Amino acid sequence: MAENELKQIISQLDSLKANNVNEAPQLLSRAKLALLHLKALVPSEDTQPQHLALAASVLELGALNSIKLKDTDAFTRYYQQLQPFYSLSDNSQASGRQSNQSKVTGLYLLLLLSVGDYAGFHTVLEGLEQSSGKEHLEKDEFIQYPVRLEQALMEGSYDKVWGETKGERVPSEEYAVFSEVLINTIRSEIASCSERAYPSLPISNAKNLLFLDSEGAVIQFAQSRGWVAKDGRIYFPQQEEEMLAAEKNVMSSSGVVIENTLGYARKLETIV
Repeated sequence: MAENELKQIISQLDSLKANNVNEAPQLLSRAKLALLHLKALVPSEDTQPQHLALAASVLELGALNSIKLKDTDAFTRYYQQLQPFYSLSDNSQASGRQSNQSKVTGLYLLLLLSVGDYAGFHTVLEGLEQSSGKEHLEKDEFIQYPVRLEQALMEGSYDKVWGETKGERVPSEEYAVFSEVLINTIRSEIASCSERAYPSLPISNAKNLLFLDSEGAVIQFAQSRGWVAKDGRIYFPQQEEEMLAAEKNVMSSSGVVIENTLGYARKLETIV
């Protein structure tokens, strides 16, 4: 009974569209209860192979729907729950579904990149190379996508990262969520560097520099960071304040130098 119910729930989760993805958490809760009845939520030696496959399917669907809901904490939990299943032999055929292991793992790599955890990224990648082989990974589009992004980030080639995140290059809709997060992270880094490097920038230049689609988007982004947009330029208040402070220091130092010079001149006159 529980097995048939579980298969029906999996079918429902599979068929969820973007406009009703909010139904996923409730369906997943029901699926987990069914797995508990089957003693398959955590794999063991007594768990039947077909139940292991069903459990992996539920957890994978949970991970993918968590991404669609932009719940990265839930996604991480599902990814961790899946690891014992992935360490077992592939039982995906027993459930009649194709495994989403590559997609979920690639998404986890992308999550690590989006939060700047490069050490974690390489640890996971090295584990994959040992378990699956480097040649196999090179043919896996879900794994190669974050690998290419990481290489471009290490090179500082943000334009390559931008190109990879364009629609036709993204392997699936779930990857587009993290691609957006990654671009926002890069945009923030570029903005921080620009604040320190320039007193101001033309809005047209800032648009290209920050990978924004319009000058209106530049102005909106500038306002979110406390920048000032006027006369076709973006002004960085922090940089202006630092320049004013530097000028004050120069003027103050100049006053001391002038005063010391006059003092030396008066002493020389006395000696003469």
